[in-house]
Amino acid sequence: QVRLIESGGGLVQAGDSLTLSCADSGSGATSGIAVMGWFRQAPGNEREFVAAVGRSAASVKYGEVVQGRFTISRDNAKATIHLRMNALKPEDTAVYYCAGDRNSFRPLPSMNSNVYEYWGQGTQVTVSS
Repeated sequence: QVRLIESGGGLVQAGDSLTLSCADSGSGATSGIAVMGWFRQAPGNEREFVAAVGRSAASVKYGEVVQGRFTISRDNAKATIHLRMNALKPEDTAVYYCAGDRNSFRPLPSMNSNVYEYWGQGTQVTVSS
C-alpha cells in the first residue's frame, strides 16, 4: 500500500531556499509509481501544479510560476522525491502536497491533479516578506 509522507516545510524569509521531501512509507514501491509530483494550495485558492518527474530524470515538468526557481529530483532506490525551492517569494506560501500517478503511458508528467491517485497529507511552507 502506497503511503506518501512529506517533510521539510517551515517558515522562511523571502529569498531563502528550502527543500521538501516525499517518501513512500507504505509498501516502499514508490519506484513503481510512474510519475511523482508536487502540488500546492494556498488559502482560498485552487490546488496548483508545481512540478512532477517520471521514472527517468529526463521526464520533468514545472509549473510556470516556479520554472527556474524550483528543482524536482527523484531517487527510485529510496522511493523518494525532493523539491528544491530557491529564491522563495511570499506568494509561494501554501500547503505543499506530494502526489503519485501510476499511469506509465503518459508521454510527459501531467499537470492535472485529477490523474494522481496517491496523495500525501501536505506540509506547510510559509515565506515571510
